[in-house]
Amino acid sequence: MLVHIDQAPPRPRWLRAPAPVGSRYQELKDLVSRLRLHTVCESAACPNVGECWNHGTATFMILGNVCTRRCGFCAVQKGIPLEVEEDEPRRVAEAVAALGLRFAVITSVNRDDRKDGGAEQFARTIRAIRERVPGCGVEVLVPDFQGRRESMATVLEARPDILNHNTETVPRLYRQVRLGARYQRSLDMLACAKELAPGIPTKSGLMLGLGETLEEVGTVMRDLRAHHVDILTLGQYLRPSPKHLPIVRYVTPEEFAALKRLGYELGFSHVESGPLVRSSYHAAQASTLSARFAGVSVAPPPH
Repeated sequence: MLVHIDQAPPRPRWLRAPAPVGSRYQELKDLVSRLRLHTVCESAACPNVGECWNHGTATFMILGNVCTRRCGFCAVQKGIPLEVEEDEPRRVAEAVAALGLRFAVITSVNRDDRKDGGAEQFARTIRAIRERVPGCGVEVLVPDFQGRRESMATVLEARPDILNHNTETVPRLYRQVRLGARYQRSLDMLACAKELAPGIPTKSGLMLGLGETLEEVGTVMRDLRAHHVDILTLGQYLRPSPKHLPIVRYVTPEEFAALKRLGYELGFSHVESGPLVRSSYHAAQASTLSARFAGVSVAPPPH
């Protein structure tokens, strides 16, 4: 059971992100607005939005910005989902081209209202980017598609360079943290991706500070490796608002460093572990390094 506390522990000095400012940041913000797109950077209140946007990197969120699930940690709006826009893949590809990206990250809200969970829109977006910007690398951060293998196959047939699906937390906390999700289902979908497309690196991530123990985190890491996951991200949970799950504790930089060492010992090809790490943090670099480890070819990271 989650430990609920009335007041979060004081935020430590080392947990500070720079304010999102700069000409590149404003350029991307204006472009996203003009093309009527959503980014998880804004919708999920990512602390790295300034750093990533000023480097010309963004995680585009397709299928609207209203989620059909009510996870206790997530800042994305919940409720009745928006209509799927047929020209959305074209608009995402236009944004990628306008920004000169060589690596794009695509994610979505959960769309349990759709039979395929939105898989076809992922595939169409990957193809649109490849057509508009040949050679651009693409990572997709997908939902669990309610365990539908055919949906995972639809995405993988479009040949993303990285297939990411987050486990988010330890199994003991799933009922509070990931309402509507199943730990084993997430593991099974990651294994399914590797089975269907062995040459495509798989990736997963966890938020820490929700009440899990480091031993539980280590167990999840071992489970992910047992299901052939290649890339791991570990970051600190930051409460989006008083309505969301409380922060139980702040994981120290030393603990994140120890978990990173454990990740490499377990055989992950790339590990990002730190307080401000999020799913798509340094995604292009992770893609290149993991591909070299696996012996496959992907686009190099942007400069």
